[in-house]
Amino acid sequence: MEICGRGEKFKLEKEYIITDIGSTTTKAILIGPRRGEYRLLQNFAAPTTVEFPYEDVTVGVLQALEGLGKKASSVFVKDGKLLKESESNDGGASTQRLYLSTSSAGGGLQVLVCGVMKKVTAESARRAALGAGAIIVDVIAVDDDRPSFLKIEDIRKARPDMVLIAGGFDGGNINFVLEVVDLLNAADLHPRFGGSYKIPVIYAGNKDGRELAADALKKAFDVKTTENLRPAMDLEVLEPARAMMHELFMSHVMAHAPGYRKLLDWVDAEVLPTPLAVGKILQELAKMKKTNILACDIGGATTDVFSVIDNEFYRSVSANIGMSYSSVNVLMEVGIENIARWLPFRAPLDLISDAIGQKLVYPTTIPATMWDLAIEQALAREALRIALDQHKEIAATLPKSPGAFERIFKSQLDLLTMKEKKVLAMDKLGVIVGSGGVLSKAPRRAQAALMMLDAFLPVGVTELYVDSIFMMPHLGVLLTVEPDIAMKVLMKDCLVHLGPCVAPKGSVRPGETCLRIEIRNSSGDSRITEFPGGIVAALPLLSSEESEPVNVKVVPAAGLDVGEGAGKTVEFLTEPAAVGIIIDTRGRPISFPEDPQKMADQNATWALGIGAYTKEEINAMRQSFA
Repeated sequence: MEICGRGEKFKLEKEYIITDIGSTTTKAILIGPRRGEYRLLQNFAAPTTVEFPYEDVTVGVLQALEGLGKKASSVFVKDGKLLKESESNDGGASTQRLYLSTSSAGGGLQVLVCGVMKKVTAESARRAALGAGAIIVDVIAVDDDRPSFLKIEDIRKARPDMVLIAGGFDGGNINFVLEVVDLLNAADLHPRFGGSYKIPVIYAGNKDGRELAADALKKAFDVKTTENLRPAMDLEVLEPARAMMHELFMSHVMAHAPGYRKLLDWVDAEVLPTPLAVGKILQELAKMKKTNILACDIGGATTDVFSVIDNEFYRSVSANIGMSYSSVNVLMEVGIENIARWLPFRAPLDLISDAIGQKLVYPTTIPATMWDLAIEQALAREALRIALDQHKEIAATLPKSPGAFERIFKSQLDLLTMKEKKVLAMDKLGVIVGSGGVLSKAPRRAQAALMMLDAFLPVGVTELYVDSIFMMPHLGVLLTVEPDIAMKVLMKDCLVHLGPCVAPKGSVRPGETCLRIEIRNSSGDSRITEFPGGIVAALPLLSSEESEPVNVKVVPAAGLDVGEGAGKTVEFLTEPAAVGIIIDTRGRPISFPEDPQKMADQNATWALGIGAYTKEEINAMRQSFA
């Protein structure tokens, strides 16, 4: 059997077994033929075994594949080995299997960034490392406030897998970047996973200092050089450094991690760092949708935020923002009042704090009551909001180069201190994707939609999705060998379409009509609905068939903008959605009443409007604290 993709045919004769080896969990999926097309067939998860007592990542991989095989009624592991072909009992043709993997085990790719000026070359190096899927363990700069002995001590403590050196514009002074080299030599770094191999160092600084830096570091480090990632004040060249980081991650870091050498013999394509794989699939989605994308993965300890803006990929890691191990960090950063403001009931603040603290003490538990769930989802809103604010600082480009006339009147200091341009604007996003247990496993899809609305405050028309089982890393590595299959599974099995969110920008007056929405299907059926300001609602889609797109026309009131300008109509097609067309006319930012009871009533109204909770559920939560 054959199916078509991008003008080419490929046979339904292979299965793809893909693992994502995380710090705590190894998630395995099986993609194969089903009713004439490639689809997700099964998934299974097992504990990661990179640390003591196993210290062999393949132990957890085999456990995950054994469990996957049982769910799929097949055998993927025999005598401790991965089977690359199915075993046929009836003499029939066997199925070829390709094994692929991503990894962030052991904390992923941990990089120490070094630069001359913290706000210039070190910042560019940080963006380069994050774009390569790295976790930044520290940023060392010549001009930061730490004395040299503290910098040396911090370098030692960082225990990075790799060091990225930037600094000095091409043709400029090389003394400062050589000062960074001296700090590294003095620190006497040792590999994080033990062993006698040399830690790789990538020199991406002033080209005139290349040979001197490599010569000075070669005794203690495995030194590689590449293009200056900041050759001039107004120019960044990040891709060569990113490509070299990926190459060294594969050939050097992965090869020395516990059990990875065996894993590298199993895989049929390069093992990608998990964030890099997510970046690849998001960039392809942005091309397909022809829009900018924001995505998040909220975990127990950290929250990753990704974006693709004008075809550029950005990533940030909020290392101490999460739902269990970092729950109290979120509480301390935002304050209990900001978490309580999202609840549809009034409760003593100390009880809310206790509930959040319980997640730190018992991180693997799930909410036992409805009000536990509401508190967890309120915490998630604030965690996502913090992570988004931090991501906006990372998603930046250099400002436009000053012209010759400007240079005459600007001092050198002015040029050196010019600020990067932030590129993430909510009214320029076409898609938002939410991932992580609190979003993907919310009891109702409307709850996930409301959390994303409250945290991200999208503007205009924005399609909302959730990743059903956090499959994007798997599909990112599959993209490198079978892009058509990866995108098909992404849209059919991975992303759950919550619906398009329509949120007008401008001065919204509560109670007054601000939007008129008409939906029409191919059969000619239509419905027109008007919406007042200050509400959240879900409008079910009209469709004669479950998979049929519908046409949506949005007419805003005078002075309100939904993407084409004040008062201008916007028209678009949308696919069937789990929640429907989501209407948010609360204005930006959202305002809250000062009275706690009115605040709770307002939240209850929003939750009922979108279908996140029922009246009975909200009443039951309120009676718990009556």
